[in-house]
Amino acid sequence: MGKLSYAYKWGSGIAIVLNGAALSVGVAAYKGNDAVWEDVLMPAARLCMDGENAHRMAVIAAKYRAVPRRKYLNKEILHSSVWGLEFPSPVGMAAGFDKDGEAVDGLFLMGCGFVEVGTITPLPQPGNPKPRVFRLLEDKAVINRYGLNSAGHDAVYGRLKFRAEGKKEPGILGVNLGKNKTSDDALSDYVKGVEKFSDIADYLVINVSCPNVVGFSNMQGKQYLQELVQGVVAARDKISDARRVPLLVKIAPDLSEQGKQDVATIVANPNSGIDGLIVSNTTVSRPSTLGSVHKGEQGGLSGAPLKDLATQSISDMYALTGGSIPIIGVGGVDSGQDAYDKIRAGASLIEVYTSMVYRGPTAVAKITSELATLLKKDGFKNVSEAVGAEHR
Repeated sequence: MGKLSYAYKWGSGIAIVLNGAALSVGVAAYKGNDAVWEDVLMPAARLCMDGENAHRMAVIAAKYRAVPRRKYLNKEILHSSVWGLEFPSPVGMAAGFDKDGEAVDGLFLMGCGFVEVGTITPLPQPGNPKPRVFRLLEDKAVINRYGLNSAGHDAVYGRLKFRAEGKKEPGILGVNLGKNKTSDDALSDYVKGVEKFSDIADYLVINVSCPNVVGFSNMQGKQYLQELVQGVVAARDKISDARRVPLLVKIAPDLSEQGKQDVATIVANPNSGIDGLIVSNTTVSRPSTLGSVHKGEQGGLSGAPLKDLATQSISDMYALTGGSIPIIGVGGVDSGQDAYDKIRAGASLIEVYTSMVYRGPTAVAKITSELATLLKKDGFKNVSEAVGAEHR
């Protein structure tokens, strides 16, 4: 009995220690401890779940607000006004994370100054077959070929409308629109999106650059894009509303120099009706530096290997448009310095996504805090003063 009693006490002690450790980790995670998320919880999640299941769990956690609360509060240096909208922070969540408008308030709690949901298609569609998400651990990157899986206009609108009518977290809401894979009339699909979401979105995005749906890249051609923009803008302008919803176009980082010039010519025209650009989507290119076994998977590459390409694309589009149209910069943002580099290249706002895969839900707040420090160090009073600084 003595030995059994000793073993029982020893086992109970170990259990108490383990439970205490788990509780400590849980408390630290809830309070937003960066190291706990980046060094303990995210590696554990990557071991236990594949990329898509981990993504789904992250959306569910944000949906039920089981996330660390934001660390930045009332930092005037981070505030900016774009399209007449007041952004509490220039760092937001890119489309692709919350595809169906489930997790908006949780993302605002994490520190996002704005959240872009979607891409949303008129009718529900399942996207491409699984597996379709691949982590490139050695490269801090992700390849996805989701293929615009979407719950459809009605389901997403219902969620966002319910949210708008209830108790909601403050922040700017963008809605990213796409076309159904089986649709032969892209313009009609985008018009339906504009008509559906104009009363609830702070800005709308025409996504013409998804690399995972056949035919999408063709929509960035000059004639096609010109006709598409004219039709969508006309639909937006017909809507009887007290406000004019800003309309943005999202482009790929893989455009040729002529392709960039064509896009700039269209959107920078004062009569185009387009209010901004999102630069950029994921890339179909594969840098020679990639080391992961998944580097040959088909799909769009995001994360660290996209960073420089996206930043250069921002700089190019800012120069080609003469800084006349606000740009949301996205692609490989993993630190405040990355965000700052894109702002200096010409981005007025910044979006993140893949950083969350590796750093966890504290990534946004950490990037934002680091950005504020860099802005202050260089003597900028606010984000707007730094936009396009490298061009001056």
